[in-house]
Amino acid sequence: MKLLKNTCLFTLVLCLFSGILTAQETALIKIDPDRKIDTIDPNIYGAFVEPIRTVVYGNIYDPESPFADENGFRKDFINLIKELNVRNVRWPGGNFVSGYNWEDGIGPKDQRPAKLDLAWKQVETNQMGTDEYAKFCSLIGADNFLCINAGTGTLDDARNWVEYCNYEKGTYYSDLRRKYGNEEPFNVKYVGLGNEIDGPWQMGQKSAEDYCKFALEAGKLIALIDDNIKLVASGSSLYRPGNKWVDWNEYVLDKMVGKIDYISIHRYASEALPGGRENDVFSDHMSLGLEIDEKIETTQASIQKAMVKSGSGRPVYISFDEYSPGFGGIRSALLLAQHLNSFIRHADIVKMANITMITGLTGHSPEGVFKNSLFHTFDLYSNNALGTALDVYTDAPSYNNEIFDNIPYLDVTAIFNESDRKVIVNVVNRHETDAIETKIDLQAGKYTGKATVKVINADNLEARNTIDESPVSVETDQINFKGNVIKHTFPAHSFTQIEIATK
Repeated sequence: MKLLKNTCLFTLVLCLFSGILTAQETALIKIDPDRKIDTIDPNIYGAFVEPIRTVVYGNIYDPESPFADENGFRKDFINLIKELNVRNVRWPGGNFVSGYNWEDGIGPKDQRPAKLDLAWKQVETNQMGTDEYAKFCSLIGADNFLCINAGTGTLDDARNWVEYCNYEKGTYYSDLRRKYGNEEPFNVKYVGLGNEIDGPWQMGQKSAEDYCKFALEAGKLIALIDDNIKLVASGSSLYRPGNKWVDWNEYVLDKMVGKIDYISIHRYASEALPGGRENDVFSDHMSLGLEIDEKIETTQASIQKAMVKSGSGRPVYISFDEYSPGFGGIRSALLLAQHLNSFIRHADIVKMANITMITGLTGHSPEGVFKNSLFHTFDLYSNNALGTALDVYTDAPSYNNEIFDNIPYLDVTAIFNESDRKVIVNVVNRHETDAIETKIDLQAGKYTGKATVKVINADNLEARNTIDESPVSVETDQINFKGNVIKHTFPAHSFTQIEIATK
C-alpha cells in the first residue's frame, strides 16, 4: 500500500511538472502569404445597439448631458467611437424589436408615445427612433443595418419602414421622412428579417415553418422597394442539448437559400461555461474562442448543404450579429480578440459581425467616456486587421477543460495586406501565468527585417480602466530580425499584434 501511495504521488508530481514544461515549450507559427483563405470583409467590425437601460438613453443619446450636441447625442462618445471605424450598426434589436412599432419613433418628439417594452420591462420613450438612428450612423461613419419586427410586426410594417428609409420621394412614407427633415433617403444597406424568433423569450415566437412564411414574404416586399438591400435571415439562438438549433438553421436555409444573403448567428459564449456565468476560471473563459469556431463551422456546413441541394447561385454568408466578450478588464480584451480571430479564420463565410453593445467599447463615467480594454482590442483589429486572411499553422502547448480538449495556448491569425505591403499577426496567449517563447516562420515572401509589436496586457487580471487610470493599455515596440524568422516571447494573458513590413 505504501509503495502504491508513493507511486501515485510521484505520478501526480510528474504530471504537474510536465504541465509546466508543456506550457513553456517553444511554440511554432508558420505563415505563408500564398495560403489564402479569403478577403476579410470589413463588416466584421460592426456593432449592435438596443435600447436596454442606459445603452441608448444616457450613453448615446442624452439631451440633458453637458456633453450633448444640438441633436442630443453625446459628443464625447461620438468622438471616441469614431476612432474605431465601426463599419455598420445593427438596430434596434435584439429582443426589443419583436414588440416594436417603428412609427412610434418618428415625427415631433413631444408627440411620440411612451410605450411599455415587454422585452426588458421598461418604458420606451421613443425619443431615439429611425431618424435619430440614421443620424447616429452618419455621425460615426457606419452603414445602416435595420432589424425588422418579425414577432408582433406585420408585412406592412416591414415594407412601410423600408419605404420610409430608402425610397426617394413621391410616396406617403418617403414624403413623411422628408416632412420630418430628411430629404435624402437613409440608404439602409442591410435588413435583418427578425431577431432570435425561435426563442421562447421572444415576443411572437414562431416555428421554423411560420417564420419562413413571414420572412420570405417580407424579404420579397423589401426587395421590390430596394433590390440592393442585403437580407439577413434569423438563425437559431436556442442552444440546448439535442442540436435543435442545427435543425432550425437547416430548415430556414432549405426554404430561403436563393432569397437571402446571410443567416445570423447569435452566441454569447459564456453560456457554454461549466457552471454558467458564475464561472470565474480564467482558463475556461480563454477556451471560448473554440466555441465560436464550432458554431461558425457547423453553420457553414449547413449553408453548404443547402446550397448544393438548391443549386442557387446566390451565395449565403454568416452574419454573426450578436456576441459579447464581457465588459471590461484583460479577460474581456482577450476574449474579444478570440472572437475576431475566429471571424478572420473563417473569412470565407463570416462576412458581418456586430458586437453587443457598441457602448461596451468605451468606459463611462460622470466625467465622460474613456478607452477601456475592449476599445484597445477592437481598435487594433478594425484599423489594422484588413486584407487577406491566411491559413496559419500553429504548434503550441495546449490544455484540456470540461468543454474542449487540446486547447492551444496560442490563438493565432495572420493577414496579408498587399496594398500596404505588410503581414499582420494576431496572437492571444491564453495562459494565465506563463509567457510562451515562439518561433514565427515566414515561409514565403521578402521582408525588410523590421516589425512593430503592439501588446495589450495588465499586471492584474482584475484591473479595469477608469477615466483617470489605464492599467490595460497598448504598449508599442519595434523589433529587428534577419531573414524570414522572428523569435518572440508572448507574455502571459496577453494579446499581441505584430505588423511585419514586406519588400
